[in-house]
Amino acid sequence: MKVFARKDQIRLKAQTLFRERGYSATSMRDLADSLGIEAASLYNHISSKEEILQEICFSMADSFFSAIEPIVESGLGPKEKLRAATEAHLAVIAANSDASAVFLHEWRHLGEPFLSDFKLMRRRYEQIFRKIIEEGTLKGIFRNIDAAIAARTLLSATNWTYESHKSHRKTSAEELNEITTILIEGIITR
Repeated sequence: MKVFARKDQIRLKAQTLFRERGYSATSMRDLADSLGIEAASLYNHISSKEEILQEICFSMADSFFSAIEPIVESGLGPKEKLRAATEAHLAVIAANSDASAVFLHEWRHLGEPFLSDFKLMRRRYEQIFRKIIEEGTLKGIFRNIDAAIAARTLLSATNWTYESHKSHRKTSAEELNEITTILIEGIITR
């Protein structure tokens, strides 16, 4: 059994509460009660509820970038690169369903300058997918489509997968592969 440090326990519990109730509807008292501690004790480990949100959002962003950067640097062709990047994106979501839900929906509650930084990271991440699609389009592998629309569609179509974890059922590798195939085959030239 894995033992977590108190700050990690707080973050894990916060992820679940933020996902279930939303960031705004979750108080520090709710968080303390769910951990079985006094609200004042939380401040020994964290400075604010927003600090937890920042940690969740930026940690997830780091996970997404870490998962796809080796793929982008690889010598794979555009189709294989897009498939691998999409599978890596899905794998990060599958491994972190609560944090993914918070990352995808609660980021709007970040205060400045964190909100601007987070938006910039999201654009950079989307740009990676855009560039892969543009490369594939230039090589005639993908249809002549708007790369920005295709990248947003691909990411939007994969981001729902954290929902399958509400019932604590993990998305299987076969299901992740099927999702990827459906999305990528739709833009390949025939």
